[in-house]
Order: sequence, then structure tokens, then C-alpha cells
Amino acid sequence: MVLSVAFVSFEQKMMTWIGVGNVQGMLVRANANNGHMQEPLLLRAGVVGSRLPSLQASVLPVSQGDTVVFTTDGIQNDFSTSLSARENPQRAADRILNKFRNRSDDALVLVARLTGINP
Repeated sequence: MVLSVAFVSFEQKMMTWIGVGNVQGMLVRANANNGHMQEPLLLRAGVVGSRLPSLQASVLPVSQGDTVVFTTDGIQNDFSTSLSARENPQRAADRILNKFRNRSDDALVLVARLTGINP
């Protein structure tokens, strides 16, 4: 089993996330003041419940309008080159699924826009 999970604290304006296996994650910044438009989830090789590696969650600051994207291994790795924080989340998920899907595997895309974070 593989697992990637994110927890957003709107009060602290932070996201904590961790991944084991091959469910990719990407944080797309709405406002790239620090020069990093995208922040990838650091994945650890392993299997949840069998071969679990040493884990350490990553903690990142988040802002209003940032977008979190998760994709399973049925999506090609280069999907992130097409991401924009301005694109409607449903349209982004549909586009990623249609354009970057490996037809030989099942695929899932989750795109979530972070709202409710006070400036």
C-alpha cells in the first residue's frame, strides 16, 4: 500500500505532508515571492504496513490561493510542467487526467485550492 497525505493548518498558515510509495504531490504557489512556484512532496520508497522506511514530514508555509495536487502512478511524471495556480481546480484535474494519463494503468488526480487563509 502507498500513502501520501497532507494536513493544512489554516490558523498557522502551514501544510504538513508526507508520502510513502508513488502518489506524487505538488504544492503550486499562487504567489511565488520566494522564487519557488512549485514545491514537490518528498516521497520515500517503501510499502505501508510492510517495508516502512524512516519517515519525516515536510512542513511548508501556505497562502491563500495555493493549490495542492496529488496524482497516482497512472499519471506521467511530467504533469507538473503544466500546472498553474490560476487554473480552475476541476479543469486542472480533468486536463491532467486527459493529457498525462498512462493508458496501461489506473489513474487518479486530486486538485485542491486552499481558501480561507487570512493574509
